[in-house]
Amino acid sequence: MAKQILKKDDEVVVISGDEKGKRGKVLAVSMEKRRVVIEGLNIVKRHVKANPQAGVEGGIIEKPAPMHTSNVMLASKWDAKHPAK
Repeated sequence: MAKQILKKDDEVVVISGDEKGKRGKVLAVSMEKRRVVIEGLNIVKRHVKANPQAGVEGGIIEKPAPMHTSNVMLASKWDAKHPAK
């Protein structure tokens, strides 16, 4: 198993994919699957069926989807490699 580098509440920068260059806070880490959930990034829409007994309303909800750890980098390392001009 790979060494855990990312932790919850770390600030990360996306280095590849559709969200490249964006920053966010890590909400959850799954090292078994090597995935992280980042606040406000990689948003997907899910259709939810209403369930009145459980108090769930139906409709379309938006939530962040997991992203592979190889697509993100700690913001502190990013800032060291890309100094502000």
